Amino acid sequence: MKTAIVIGAGIGGLATALRLRKQGYQVQVFEKNGYAGGKIHAIEQSGYRFDLGPSLFTLPQLVTDLIELFPNRKVPFSFTTKKTACHYFWEDGTVFKASTNTSEFIHTAAETFSEDAHTIQSYMDNSEKKYKLTKGLFLEKSLHKVETYLSRDTIKALINAPFLGVSNTLDEENQVFQNPKLTQLFNRYATYNGSSPYQTPGIMSMIPHLELGLGTYYPHGGMHRISQSLYELGKEVGIEFRFNESVTQINHRNKKITGITTESSSYEADLVVSNMDIYPTYRKLLPDLKAPEKTLNQERSSSALIFYWGIDREFPELDLHNILFSEDYKSEFEHIFKQKNLSSDPTVYINITSKESPEDAPTGHENWFVMVNAPGDYGQNWDEIIQEAKKNILQKIKKCLQVDISSYIKTEYILTPQGIEKNTSSYRGALYGAASNNKFAAFLRHPNFNSKIKNLYHVGGSVHPGGGIPLCLLSAQITTDLILKEMS
Repeated sequence: MKTAIVIGAGIGGLATALRLRKQGYQVQVFEKNGYAGGKIHAIEQSGYRFDLGPSLFTLPQLVTDLIELFPNRKVPFSFTTKKTACHYFWEDGTVFKASTNTSEFIHTAAETFSEDAHTIQSYMDNSEKKYKLTKGLFLEKSLHKVETYLSRDTIKALINAPFLGVSNTLDEENQVFQNPKLTQLFNRYATYNGSSPYQTPGIMSMIPHLELGLGTYYPHGGMHRISQSLYELGKEVGIEFRFNESVTQINHRNKKITGITTESSSYEADLVVSNMDIYPTYRKLLPDLKAPEKTLNQERSSSALIFYWGIDREFPELDLHNILFSEDYKSEFEHIFKQKNLSSDPTVYINITSKESPEDAPTGHENWFVMVNAPGDYGQNWDEIIQEAKKNILQKIKKCLQVDISSYIKTEYILTPQGIEKNTSSYRGALYGAASNNKFAAFLRHPNFNSKIKNLYHVGGSVHPGGGIPLCLLSAQITTDLILKEMS
């Protein structure tokens, strides 16, 4: 039987392991932590449950497709469709509930922001068109194989290149709106890949279609059920998981994979897939191999500073996803990417899963996941940053919701970029690997295969096509397709 080793039990590693198992491989997954899921993890504290990592669930079929690979091995996994994508708040009292029904979204946005409905309709139509034109090229195939550029999808994308907005920034694309609040709302989608709307290319204006056009969902039991369902399925179908066993080296001979070495032993395999961030993969696991320095030295994506608060009160004006916007959005991103610190007026994201899963908090309470976008860890004084950020977050909440919540906080857990790097080996705590702050970013990401070592592959948020749950799952699909083609 063919053997495969997967390094890392994050979402990309789990998906790759399942796909390889379906193809008859004997699969071992090595994970330094004592749990599966990588960033998709959870904790319980003082009667509250918190999802620690990603909070937005889109393209659920990418998860159900994996479960359906093994139709006789059903694991509990279900989800509901959200009618509202997000509640948006500004300090002047403006509130906007973004419907996932496109017609309703356009009508309400036109009314709320005094914007021309035809302009919004055109923008949403273009978002959908950009998504459909590019997903076959950028999201479903390797950008580092010649045959990709001989496909019909590529020709269509090239013909429409001016329309895609590659030469503009996302902010420039979004200047079609008269109301700066609506521009700000659509600029926010740059954060979905950890970038700045004032630098990332306008092609990112396809992301609204992903959330608003294709839908926003909530997995029953929280985001943690996504990773745990795949892990439970993996165990059922015979994948071996070796937790608390760090890989220390990827072994190769004559430019071909032979296996790995861990803290306790060595293992042979026909192929190895690294779900570890590409930076430590080279620096720690392949120290004898000349690293692709240009790739490794790319600007990192943003990270996050997250406060997990148990709140002794319910807020009916809030939903699952909530955004409290900065009054100076551009300054906020300049602080993150140029000054490597936080603005005194941050945009605050609040995720409350107890809105959907009441058991996540005691009766009459809510579990708040409160996040601000942050730079990666560059040696800043995080104790000072945390103290200042908490003060500014509480102030932003007070201005937007007209309430001081400090007395309602009954328990607190804090996750910094340092903690994210420690838990997940993500270089500098970056959430999405490299940032997408230039138009060539997609092509500069590391490929899903290794050009120097045969039968070594790469998967996850730091390689093609990028970070976030959908892209990591697509990364697994791309990688497995390459393996099946090259190993057949």
